[in-house]
Amino acid sequence: MKYLIVGGVAGGATAAARLRRNDEQAEIILFEKGKYISYANCGLPYYIGGIIQDREKLFVQTPEIFGKRFNLDVRTESEVISVDLGQKRVLVRNGKGEEYAESYDKLLLSPGAIPVRPPLPGIDSEGIFTLRNVDDTDDIKKFLQTRDVKKAVVVGGGFIGLEMAENLWHNNIRVSVIEMADQVMTPVDYSTAAIIHEHLRQKGVDLLLNESVISFERTASGLKVNFKSGRVIDTDMVILSIGVRPNNSLAVSAGLKVGERGGIVVDKFLRTSDESVYAVGDVIEYPHPLTGKPWLNFLAVPANRQGRIAADNMSKGNVVMYEGAVGTAIAKVFDMTVATTGLPAKRLAQESIDYCSSITHSGSNAGYYPGAAPMSIKITFDRLTGKLYGAQIVGYQGVDKRIDQFAQVIKHNGTVYDLMTLEHAYAPPFSSAKDPVAIAGYVAGNILEKKMNPFYWRELKTLDRNKVTLLDVRTADEFALCSIEGAKNIPLDELREHLDEIPRNKPVYVYCAVGLRGYLASCILKGNGFQEVKNLSGGYKTYSAVMHSLSPEIPQCEPDAVIQDIDNQKAQKPVGVLTVDACGLQCPGPILKLKKSIDEIAPGERVELISSDPGFLRDSAAWCKQTGHKLIAQTEASGRFSTVVEKNVKKDVDVQSVCSTPKGKTFILFSDDLDKALATFVLANGAAATGGKVTLFFTFWGLNVIKKEIKPKVKKDIFGRMFGFMLPSDSLKLKLSKMNMGGLGRRMMRFLMSKKGVDSLESMRRQALENGVEFIACQMSMDVMGIHPEELLDEVSVGGVATYMAKADESNVNLFI
Repeated sequence: MKYLIVGGVAGGATAAARLRRNDEQAEIILFEKGKYISYANCGLPYYIGGIIQDREKLFVQTPEIFGKRFNLDVRTESEVISVDLGQKRVLVRNGKGEEYAESYDKLLLSPGAIPVRPPLPGIDSEGIFTLRNVDDTDDIKKFLQTRDVKKAVVVGGGFIGLEMAENLWHNNIRVSVIEMADQVMTPVDYSTAAIIHEHLRQKGVDLLLNESVISFERTASGLKVNFKSGRVIDTDMVILSIGVRPNNSLAVSAGLKVGERGGIVVDKFLRTSDESVYAVGDVIEYPHPLTGKPWLNFLAVPANRQGRIAADNMSKGNVVMYEGAVGTAIAKVFDMTVATTGLPAKRLAQESIDYCSSITHSGSNAGYYPGAAPMSIKITFDRLTGKLYGAQIVGYQGVDKRIDQFAQVIKHNGTVYDLMTLEHAYAPPFSSAKDPVAIAGYVAGNILEKKMNPFYWRELKTLDRNKVTLLDVRTADEFALCSIEGAKNIPLDELREHLDEIPRNKPVYVYCAVGLRGYLASCILKGNGFQEVKNLSGGYKTYSAVMHSLSPEIPQCEPDAVIQDIDNQKAQKPVGVLTVDACGLQCPGPILKLKKSIDEIAPGERVELISSDPGFLRDSAAWCKQTGHKLIAQTEASGRFSTVVEKNVKKDVDVQSVCSTPKGKTFILFSDDLDKALATFVLANGAAATGGKVTLFFTFWGLNVIKKEIKPKVKKDIFGRMFGFMLPSDSLKLKLSKMNMGGLGRRMMRFLMSKKGVDSLESMRRQALENGVEFIACQMSMDVMGIHPEELLDEVSVGGVATYMAKADESNVNLFI
């Protein structure tokens, strides 16, 4: 039997070795267009960055050693240029340009994929590279060694693009990453990518999203990259990482069947449309196990498995079926690791597959053991059966072993319930007693069993805040530090004592830091009769990461501040700096600990606080900007975030919100006089028009201004009925403070307003609600006067003095009317 193999990397080399093990007598010829076979393709960026210093370590086998060990005829620099299926022979061109034919009994195609290189003006200019093989690597390495490269542009924010960005950064090059989509790492959902966005920016990478390149220009000083938006970037070199496509030209010219995605179509035995020809690796198109639709999978692990299966089927007669690949991938992005398997939410939506998702935040190991690092996990699953569709993880440690567990459950058609039954090895340095994989399963199980009804960060963008109660159950300190606009704060441990402050006539949307307290709060609310309660998946941690990614302006350090990586920091830490370890604490723990440390030192002295919270650098910079303390340096290494702050001699410190929202306006309406109510709403609408947050607090007689005209029947005691009889029943019955004249003045005022085109009180009230003005009714006043929530406008929430004081503290104008 004579076997020919086209392509000597990954699948091709694996198949050749397997064929020899299956058949010692067979004739096996391996053709490789390049000079090298069986090299570490995925290690190329790390050789460019100097992480891998010995070039020879990139080569798993040399052609000579590989050929001798397996008794193979290995022909490098030999390109197969055509296949004659009828004659069962190939035409080969060697390195000298000579052409010859070679016959076969069975043929394996493993030519891989080729980089996408669009025909843009100037794309062939010197200094523009793709990275696909060893020759590309040598060209880039030589360019870096012979040129003074200070700036580089990476076009494409996929796995290879970000790995190249990191390794260029290791060469002390300022890097800009350009991505046409609104996120990097398109195989993952935006909520996962948002964490990577923040990490890239913390490292000093210039990340440009929603940008497309239209041309390149070679100039005397380097290169110009021109964008569709009109932006122009000057750079010294460009790496194109736009993507790859199947190298299908050989198959197309031979007449083999090629799919809609450009890959060679193969059956379950990896056989092409010709029974004597097989294909493996990046060049094939094969049904996805979850969707059943053909897809392309450019990954090394499936290629190697396919090579082994194809060899068995070629030599033994189609005895092994290929199960397909679900797309398990992982990448190192500076200090973080991002991994994915299966189908993300956006792909499920594209395929019209009904699904549900959940986001959990866990530690890589036990929180009380040193070195615990945060890890965010998102899983997708069937809404009815719980079948696991996909998983994404971003973190610093232990991401690899968790993604592999998710992948195995998906490949074996498992469910979220299988995640709960996985038996994990546990010791404090490696995990916690409830492993992050199990936690993800438990949360998904709660959703399926209707114990928790989730809502997601995207819903908050379009949520009508007047029709729901947004409830923050974090501590008061956390709420003061930063919160979602329009939220009411009742800490979880105080919730049962304040249930009357939460309207029962509209849905309650609960959130906490990561989701756990929100779940507990939702259980309390449902157990006390609240009908529609939802919990924010991933909590404020996910929401804030996404919002920061959408609006990535980060408060900057003082001019002399140094933001760099700890591993690269040469200067010694200044003597006398107080070092505080806040690792393991979630927000706002690190900021509160920073405040306490600053309070304990003298003006001019410094504190270095180290945290494991990825948002700490952003929060500490904003906190310094607001409090007036001097931000000296921010550093990061392996999931440890350090901020050095010098205490300012002039300002006192208080923990303030690090949100960038403008200062609000707060009005207390104590009166039910028509003229005073009109003045209140004129001011409120004017303030809302400036973009600030406006809150109206209605107390005692002011409650009459927000009564419904048509009220439901409610049961009242004798005092409540007396108040109801003596007070105005709704805003239409309000009197003037002067010249009311038994109601005549009130009617005259409304007539004149109508004649002169002035909106009525009721119209102004409606405009205020539409402008986002928050209406809060005083709980104590309602109790005293026997007014029930059902009698007030549906948009009104109920609160007490603490609610008012929290709003007043956020405002720079407070008026009592």
